[in-house]
Amino acid sequence: MGAILLADVSHPAGLIAAKLLNDPLPHCHVVTTTTHKTLRGPRGGLIMMGQDMPNPWGLTTPKGEVRMLSAIMDSAVFPGTQGGPLEHVIAAKAVAFGEALAPSFKHYGQQVILNAQAMAKAFTEKGYHIISGGTDNHSMLIDLRNKDITGKEAERVLGIADITVNKNMVPFDTQSPFVTSGIRIGTAATTTRGLKEAECAQIVQLIDAALMHKDDKAELDRIRFQVNGMMRLRSLYPGS
Repeated sequence: MGAILLADVSHPAGLIAAKLLNDPLPHCHVVTTTTHKTLRGPRGGLIMMGQDMPNPWGLTTPKGEVRMLSAIMDSAVFPGTQGGPLEHVIAAKAVAFGEALAPSFKHYGQQVILNAQAMAKAFTEKGYHIISGGTDNHSMLIDLRNKDITGKEAERVLGIADITVNKNMVPFDTQSPFVTSGIRIGTAATTTRGLKEAECAQIVQLIDAALMHKDDKAELDRIRFQVNGMMRLRSLYPGS
């Protein structure tokens, strides 16, 4: 009794907006998200409520009236935690939300998932252990312990090859949080740049080659050349 159910959808928010994943808002008191990642806007955050309610702690106004939960959250955020609204970032969020309402955004989200599934399949075929066995969204967590490389080392090696991933803890990790045994990979950015399933499977080949030749500078240079060749005609911004 009195529990508040909160869902954080920072990573899949764009896929939820495109109605490709289930919306938690009808089932949760509070939903939080970032405005970047799959929502593809500027860095920022949102706190949302589907329906306001009296706060469950019985906190009252000076007049003795029970305060609404939204008022409690507002007072916690501003002015104590957040201030100085950035108008250009607010405008960028509006642009991102407008894009999310367009039919093309659903097509983008569908391609994000297809690309992630293509990568997951390619990793599995190369003997990598994906924690979830596959993916229904944009991301996957890979346990590297059977490949005899830590997450920290994999992040470093792939960075040399101009492939960006981040080290990540895995269930029952035997390494510290600063080293980790895994990496996390997502397909939102590569999909934005126009890559499809075949190219995503090719990226897996390049990742595997880099990890298997982590001490071979010449090989890592060759892989970086391939990576940059693949992306050279896929500009970050239209017309750039």
